[in-house]
Amino acid sequence: MAGAMRGTAYAVAAGHSCRQGGFSAAMMRVHAMDLGISGKRALVTASSKGLGLGCAEALAAAGVDLVMNARGAEALETAAERIRRAHGVAVTTVTADVGTKTGQDDVLAAAGAADILVTNAGGPPPGMWTDWEREDFIAALDANMLAPIALMKALLPGMIDAGWGRVVNITSVSVKAPVGLLGLSNSARAGLTGYVAGTSRQVAQHGVVINNLLPGIHATDRAVSLDQAAAEAAGITPEEARSRRLETIPARRYGDAADFGAMCAFLCSQQAAFIVGQNILMDGGATTTVL
Repeated sequence: MAGAMRGTAYAVAAGHSCRQGGFSAAMMRVHAMDLGISGKRALVTASSKGLGLGCAEALAAAGVDLVMNARGAEALETAAERIRRAHGVAVTTVTADVGTKTGQDDVLAAAGAADILVTNAGGPPPGMWTDWEREDFIAALDANMLAPIALMKALLPGMIDAGWGRVVNITSVSVKAPVGLLGLSNSARAGLTGYVAGTSRQVAQHGVVINNLLPGIHATDRAVSLDQAAAEAAGITPEEARSRRLETIPARRYGDAADFGAMCAFLCSQQAAFIVGQNILMDGGATTTVL
């Protein structure tokens, strides 16, 4: 299957994805569209699980060699080995916290002249406005705004010299519709969005494309923590909180990492060359907006 899938993007047919070994089996039904990125090299941060892993898997399916990063070595190595076996691409792993200067230096040294950058970081904890002090905001900014900016600043010059590059920042639906309990995330990710709005338009003439992917609720560890926080705030069970949240999503389900990864891979493709500085919602229709 790996050989057949290299260099192709997959479109999921109607229905729910199956699972094989922790990865989606949605690729079993595909439209063979060559993304034109086989042989490229991508740095994907926070990619041992969740949405970052979905992106890494989709890029590997398109034939992209990977530098994967996470803070936990065991989960990272397990994910990397599965991708190597499934897709036959080269995968380098870096255990580091990219919210720190040392961690950024480590992943950049491994990435070298990467063609593709996918930035991702766990969101800061939910809470009330009374819960947060200055150091909480600094930590959120370091992880969710300043770290992606530092990685972009380091890799964009090489992409510009090469005349080709792709950057996808995983941010949040909160930049379009701020979430009450996510004040730290709202603040940091909005700052990153503003930076990308200007930078993406400055580098587009060099063949470098930067966009943001805005996830709504997906079936990840982050969703579990948010459901728990919502349950505690409302005095209900996490199951009841999840049920209430599902009622706010027209698709009536949480998102899937494979769906998210497929969109990420497309934004990294040759076909996405004219999509510049956009904030693309993937939330099952939960956010009501005309823009």
